[in-house]
Amino acid sequence: MKHSRLEDMTGGWFVGGFTPTALSTESAEVAVKSYKAGDYEAKHLHKVATEVTLILSGRVRMAGGEFGAGDIIVLEPGEATDFEALTDATNVVVKTPGALGDKYLVD
Repeated sequence: MKHSRLEDMTGGWFVGGFTPTALSTESAEVAVKSYKAGDYEAKHLHKVATEVTLILSGRVRMAGGEFGAGDIIVLEPGEATDFEALTDATNVVVKTPGALGDKYLVD
């Protein structure tokens, strides 16, 4: 058995081909991300990975829509989104395959 703590991970990412990690794999990347109202991430896309975001709590704006707890957003490679936390929010993010360096900022 291996034991890790989320607060010891970087940016909430705990599965993937990076360090530190609870599970090292190139197959996927997984994170639990917490945001404060007003937090913003610039518009970006992935050329290789599909990104799945589950909103656990709060309200967010991404991919041209507004989403809340229980919503699941799937972005295929090439689909761009920015991200804004409208309230404090917590998300689970899964990227498959794990593709380090596969984040491209767009205008």
